[in-house]
Amino acid sequence: MSPIRNALLAAAAIGLCLAGGAYAAPSPAQSAALADPARPAAEKARDSDRKAAEVLEFTGVKPGDKVADIFPGGGYYTHLFSKVVGPKGVVWGVNSKPGKATEAMEADKTWGNIKVFAAPYESFAPGEKLDVIFNSQFHHDLYNPEYGAQGGGEAGVIKVTKAFYDALKPGGVYIIIDHAGRPGTGHSEFDTLHRIEKPEVIKLVEGVGFKLAAESKVLENPADPKTANVFDASIRGKTDQFILKFRKP
Repeated sequence: MSPIRNALLAAAAIGLCLAGGAYAAPSPAQSAALADPARPAAEKARDSDRKAAEVLEFTGVKPGDKVADIFPGGGYYTHLFSKVVGPKGVVWGVNSKPGKATEAMEADKTWGNIKVFAAPYESFAPGEKLDVIFNSQFHHDLYNPEYGAQGGGEAGVIKVTKAFYDALKPGGVYIIIDHAGRPGTGHSEFDTLHRIEKPEVIKLVEGVGFKLAAESKVLENPADPKTANVFDASIRGKTDQFILKFRKP
């Protein structure tokens, strides 16, 4: 096969990955984490709707990794990552301030490798370079003064994203899942509908220094008109979502 044909095939493969084509099955460690009997039943019940196997595979999290889960809520993905990275890894549950969920996560010794950071996101500096930072459905909230730096807004999001960039080792990845907004809305509906346009996310994150490495279509829903608040009963749990993987050079 000619060198030119080889180059064309390689380029096509990269394009397929960026377009969200087929992905490999979860690794043995990821599959074991999903099936682990220690996981709460309520979390396992959400695996199908959240496409947990596909999302885990896309993150590339593996045994021994150091991972941060941004605004982890009750710890759905935090717990999965904890099982995947195992005793030689660590998972940070990162919140901007203490709260009941953060305190419960810190008090629960079931997992053994979860650490808690509860301070402004722009000050996140775990003291060790990370392999993966995972941000599920929360990037848009960083525009909110309640969560973002410098009173919120784009400048605040840039500052927080720069802190995440600095926390990663070279080659480390930043995964963002978020609710898709309508064309032309940018981040203007971050608070009213809790949505954001994908190109807006890519532009800001790459502006900090990351490079878009891949994206997945597994959570897309073309039937979502993107006109309702994501918590509205008509669309909750069925929103059109994008998944982006950025890499730190």
